[in-house]
Amino acid sequence: MNLIYNLGIYLYKQAVKLVSARNPKAKLMVEGHKTLFSDLESKIEKGEKYIWIHSSSLGEFEQGRPIIEKIKKTNPKEKILLTFFSPSGYTVRKDYPLADVVSYLPFDLPGNVSRFLDIVNPKMAIFIKYEFWGNFLNELHKRAIPTYIVSAIFRENQIFFKPYGSIFRGMLKNYEHLFVQDETSKKLLAKIGVENVSVVGDTRFDRVAEIASQVKELPIFEAFSKDSYTMIIGSSWQADEDIYMDYFNSHPELKLIIAPHEINDAHMQYLMSNIKRPVLLYSQAEGKNVSEYDCIIVDCFGLLSSIYRYGNLAYIGGGFGSGIHNVPEAAVYGIPVIFGPNFKKFKEAKNLIACGGAFTISSKEEFENVMQNLSDKETREKAGAVAGEYINCNTGATLKILERISL
Repeated sequence: MNLIYNLGIYLYKQAVKLVSARNPKAKLMVEGHKTLFSDLESKIEKGEKYIWIHSSSLGEFEQGRPIIEKIKKTNPKEKILLTFFSPSGYTVRKDYPLADVVSYLPFDLPGNVSRFLDIVNPKMAIFIKYEFWGNFLNELHKRAIPTYIVSAIFRENQIFFKPYGSIFRGMLKNYEHLFVQDETSKKLLAKIGVENVSVVGDTRFDRVAEIASQVKELPIFEAFSKDSYTMIIGSSWQADEDIYMDYFNSHPELKLIIAPHEINDAHMQYLMSNIKRPVLLYSQAEGKNVSEYDCIIVDCFGLLSSIYRYGNLAYIGGGFGSGIHNVPEAAVYGIPVIFGPNFKKFKEAKNLIACGGAFTISSKEEFENVMQNLSDKETREKAGAVAGEYINCNTGATLKILERISL
């Protein structure tokens, strides 16, 4: 790879080390990388051929998960190596039962790449959505290991399509095949000479449909929301909470279930002190008559995807920060979704807005206007039906990918 690229990766690695003393995520990454290769050597079975699936973080893992599950269902003897770049993915899914080995991905430097591939010797590599690591892709190609990217989406402003992006365009030539979400991505790739592309959609739709078909029964939320007008707040940050809190406090007809993105004492205290109506932490709800409360705060992880089924509408957090969280996870239940202004990178969000199943807001006033509109039951149910239909019509990417990939 280009010396400038390698220097950039090296400097990024050093920056992670530098900030690890005060940044918990960076510290987790540094600690995990210390034993990365020794852990791989002890866990990888000699002589086995692994299917290597790599996702950057937890969100991308959810896109790759349907592929892992389908492989294991149809070919249970296949060995799966699952890697993560981000600690937020690795720490949550390091014990994922369908992966035979779970590991961090080493930094994309030539020595690391050769060592990693020497240990693993995968039969194929599958990267999820945005993962473009030049040294890995070059070395996989040199070793004739079939490499794919799935649920990928390309935009004109990405570096691949800039006059100075030749190094990155070269990376794309190393994929055996690219499975993209839309025709726009395919056309952009064709302009730079990348033709081994199929439009199959987003595997995340398969994942949320599977979750909805196997949804957990949660009696506390069922009792809380029964015969009530209930909004689910999913993965909210303080900027989101500042948007909806005043509205909730002044509209007694609305009940709220809040599943915040961050669960810590300070954030719980912030929420509890700003909600002016009867509020209860989920961890303290057992044995209580939850119907007497107007708000439940979910102070644990792992329930949100099942909680959405108890709502009449949903607000998805992150839109006032780096980007919205998982919109299909809520829409699959046939409820309208609301989110902040930073949604442009998310095709499903734009499509849901276009078809009337989702609404974006950038201020308290806009939020109030949308909520007033959706307070009409007929309007709300019509928007929800559109949202659910959009999800159902976009499932099936996993099967299309596995039909093309030869195991």
